[in-house]
Amino acid sequence: MKILGINHDMYITSAAIIIDGKIIAACPEERLNRDKLTRVFPTNAVNFCLKKANLHLDQIDFIANSYNPSVHLKKFHPVYSNNRRFRGDYFYSIPDFLLNSDRQIKEDSDYSFQKVKLGTKELNIYYITHHLCHAANGFFLSPFNKSAILTADSSGEDDSANFLIGEKNKLKLIKKLKIPHSTGSFYSTFTEFFGYRPESDEWKVMALSAYGKKNNKFYKIIRKMVNLKSNGSFELDQSYFKQHIHNLPNFYTDEFVKALGKPREKNQNFTNRNYDVAAAMQQVFEEICSHMLNFLYRKTQVKNLVLSGGSFMNSVFNGKAHKLSSFKNVWISSCPDDSGLSIGAALYLYNNILQKKTRYELKHNFLGPNYSSDKIKKDLVKYKVKFKYEKNITQVVSQELTKGKLVGWFQGRMEFGQRALGNRSILADPRSKNSKVRVNQAVKYRESFRPFAPAVIDKYAHQYFDLVKDEKIPFMEKVVMVKKEKRNIIPAVVHKDFTARVQTVDNKTNKFFYDLIDDFYKKTGVPILLNTSFNLNGEPIVCSPTDAIRTFYSCGLDILVINNFIVYK
Repeated sequence: MKILGINHDMYITSAAIIIDGKIIAACPEERLNRDKLTRVFPTNAVNFCLKKANLHLDQIDFIANSYNPSVHLKKFHPVYSNNRRFRGDYFYSIPDFLLNSDRQIKEDSDYSFQKVKLGTKELNIYYITHHLCHAANGFFLSPFNKSAILTADSSGEDDSANFLIGEKNKLKLIKKLKIPHSTGSFYSTFTEFFGYRPESDEWKVMALSAYGKKNNKFYKIIRKMVNLKSNGSFELDQSYFKQHIHNLPNFYTDEFVKALGKPREKNQNFTNRNYDVAAAMQQVFEEICSHMLNFLYRKTQVKNLVLSGGSFMNSVFNGKAHKLSSFKNVWISSCPDDSGLSIGAALYLYNNILQKKTRYELKHNFLGPNYSSDKIKKDLVKYKVKFKYEKNITQVVSQELTKGKLVGWFQGRMEFGQRALGNRSILADPRSKNSKVRVNQAVKYRESFRPFAPAVIDKYAHQYFDLVKDEKIPFMEKVVMVKKEKRNIIPAVVHKDFTARVQTVDNKTNKFFYDLIDDFYKKTGVPILLNTSFNLNGEPIVCSPTDAIRTFYSCGLDILVINNFIVYK
């Protein structure tokens, strides 16, 4: 059973292929067309996935798209079909009119199906509801046989959150929340208020929130903007928020500005007021999410929890989810944001619609392109780059890291998700506080307040970080406290509030990266490296050797490592 999953028209469009329930290949379009957060159709990603799976499109059994337009048929008006761009749009306008002629559509369906046959080629396309794709991306890749599931983001077709329960190969919807009441809208409004790009730069605001005081004077002001209801839902006071009124500028209203003061201009220095507003906003965001979780636990009474959707890119909340609710085990995939919808759509179709029984737990997210040593060498020669081949590359590079060198590290298949996990990474020595400053100023060209993550050998993680017993954080998806006695040992990866967004590394899923950290540990006694994504500010993570070479020579990195090839400046 061969399924092509597509995320089209959301941020970071993507494609994925699963065969008999297992992910064979997956890639965001932005890594291939080099347009960060691209929303174009993922043609390059589709072609990569087909090539990696050794398939042609006519060998695909089903196509799963992560948006269900049938939800909008209840609101359809013929004016939308009278001005089509070209005759090929008859595929859409004829169903529009026919389905609209019968006004009996009362409930949303979880998917729509379309069969297109041209000559001998036949495409079977399923259009699957957005939040169900988020839920599938979370649950069907999790280690849980049964779990409560919460999805939350800015919006799907017309909803902003789903409460579900997953068991074996089936998802069951409990409740959904409708826009404009949305955790994503809430956070994006403040992102824009701070002079950043909404629906893009939210993690900058999350990092900023650590610099403000908790329970400051802005907390009560922001808390009054939100009404938490007894049925697990919430409402945003629409006198402050207007993201979903598309013909008006800004996500915030004049009342919002009156309550919180003048918005920050882009590139303006941050003030203590900015810090405190960010801290209060993060605090209220966490209250909204924990309110929904507590309702979900009362409804399901299960110990396992899956979180998915863009709101759960908020790793600060993710690290607290088990403390702020009654759930014991919390799992989040490497791609809970919209990029993961292609995987989610394919898995929902395979499990929920086609009712197959095979489950595939995601142990790693190395699902993208990889490059042979011959290809890498040809590129290095083509660009006239001086390089060495090192058989014991981890030993050589770990020694360079102890000397304070900044390393671009490129290995194996590219990660799927917005975080580099050791295959497309920039690495540095966490023991030197100067490492954070150098990476921010010389490589990332970004705000000094933004933290970097520690990649730690899994068996030593509990020595450095406050983790639940046997807890693993393979996708760098949770922020946790750094133990007091360890903070001075690894200052480069400790944030303002003494937290860190941890990645635990094990010997099975990424042995090469594990060996590098282990070699560094043998030399220093510290089983941790500073790890951040291999890209410049405003660009996607590097994908190809060409991307890596160009990025290396465009910034202050000292060393580039691609497979066993090493390049010095």
